[in-house]
Amino acid sequence: MAQVILIGLMVAFSVAMIVYSLLPGRRQRQEKLLQRMSGRRTGDEASGLRPAAKPSTAEKMLRKVAPLAVKPVMPKSEEEMSSLRVKLSNAGFRGEAAPAMFLASKTVLGIVLLIVALAFTWTSGQEMNRILGTSAFLAGIGFMLPNLWLSMATKQRGEKIRNGLPDSLDLMVITVESGLALDAALQRVGEEMRHVHPELSEEMTIATLETQMGVPRSEALQNLATRTGVAEMKALVAVITQAEKFGTSIAKALRNQADSMRTKRRLKAEERAQKTTVKLMLPLVLFIFPAIFVVLLGPAMLQIMRQFMQGRF
Repeated sequence: MAQVILIGLMVAFSVAMIVYSLLPGRRQRQEKLLQRMSGRRTGDEASGLRPAAKPSTAEKMLRKVAPLAVKPVMPKSEEEMSSLRVKLSNAGFRGEAAPAMFLASKTVLGIVLLIVALAFTWTSGQEMNRILGTSAFLAGIGFMLPNLWLSMATKQRGEKIRNGLPDSLDLMVITVESGLALDAALQRVGEEMRHVHPELSEEMTIATLETQMGVPRSEALQNLATRTGVAEMKALVAVITQAEKFGTSIAKALRNQADSMRTKRRLKAEERAQKTTVKLMLPLVLFIFPAIFVVLLGPAMLQIMRQFMQGRF
């Protein structure tokens, strides 16, 4: 039993070290912070979108294992692969190797949890049916964990982009009314919002680079809405497209859209505030009320027990 626990701890520690090695280094973050404080630019727009750090050893190893681990879970059609790329881009992963790394992680986690479950159940002397059931259940959990992580990352990134849209639209209105074209305004807002809302700034910078490479503005904006996956961004792109199509004022359309988004953000904050009273019921019932009962009824219960004991003897 002790050996199984030791093996499980070693596997968990190895997985944690691999995940930690894939994260950006602390030195890199400190260098970026010092560059921002000194007022130096970290590079041009295109270089800001490329990863600055070299791939780690664990990442190189995972890249070598990925071709073999991807085969069991490779999408059958091009539509499924395109849908997977869109989901990964919504979470901020647009690299060519992102789908392969994601699919490989599903296979690797499923196999790791399967081996751990087999080792634990086999050494504990359980029945064969229970061994197979537990192993299959944990393997399925390991297979689905990357999907859960991707969903959480997409939701978190979409929330950050959604929160930065009203402020960015206000700044875009100012730039458009001052005489800049829409492409120049998009580029300027992307530069100004780089340190405040980096996710939204990154998407705007990509859209600007696409227009500079010859992609039509409507297509670049549509790609922007697809990459973010945020409903508010899709509505904004539709408003800009309609304003250009019918020749109406883009600044007025952007101002109305910014007011609408700010109102939605305030209503959503009020909705969350109203939900807190309901969410507090569970911790109140499970943790606070028992402690209050112990403090209030504890002395009385001790007195009652003492009286029963004295009456009995």
